[in-house]
Amino acid sequence: MRVTVRGFDIYKAYLDPEQQAGLVADIRQVAEAAPMFSPETPYGKPMSVRMTSAGALGWYADRSGYRYADKHPSGVDWPPIPDAVLRLWHDLTGLEKAPDCCLINYYGEGARMGMHQDRDEADFKWPVLSVSLGDAGLFRIGNTTRGGKTESLWLESGDVMIMGGDARLTYHGLDRIRLGSSSLLPYGGRLNLTCRVARGIL
Repeated sequence: MRVTVRGFDIYKAYLDPEQQAGLVADIRQVAEAAPMFSPETPYGKPMSVRMTSAGALGWYADRSGYRYADKHPSGVDWPPIPDAVLRLWHDLTGLEKAPDCCLINYYGEGARMGMHQDRDEADFKWPVLSVSLGDAGLFRIGNTTRGGKTESLWLESGDVMIMGGDARLTYHGLDRIRLGSSSLLPYGGRLNLTCRVARGIL
């Protein structure tokens, strides 16, 4: 079932349990090669999520700002984006061009993501694809400028979302997770994969 909220296209239960488990196994392999870490914001505070990336580039943050980097903080290359993730991207976006970054965020108990725009990419014409795995997350959608009324919905394990077009620069965030709402991850929590075209080169 497809639901559209303020230009965000949400495909509810798009992935069946077997596909979800397969993606978790793929993510474990990525995290073994490029371990998850908690980046520091430019304000000197650690983010509540832990993250890693796959692809030619990975998203990174420290006191110097938010940006894409071609190496993991340990100095190793980011692992390739798993084939199953690339298939999702091509099937749902209809694009031949592949993403060059798959950011992987892990939300444990108490983790959240404040309202923000995804604007570290070179060209905003490319959509962002988001995959939810594990515990449900309360996703908030705002406006193209800060403030104003917002709408919230629960993203559950297996949901896939496309943020593109006029919604590409809409503010959004994750207020909290519903811990224990899924048995997909042995220790609970939520994994979120976001595929982006960071360089914007044709």
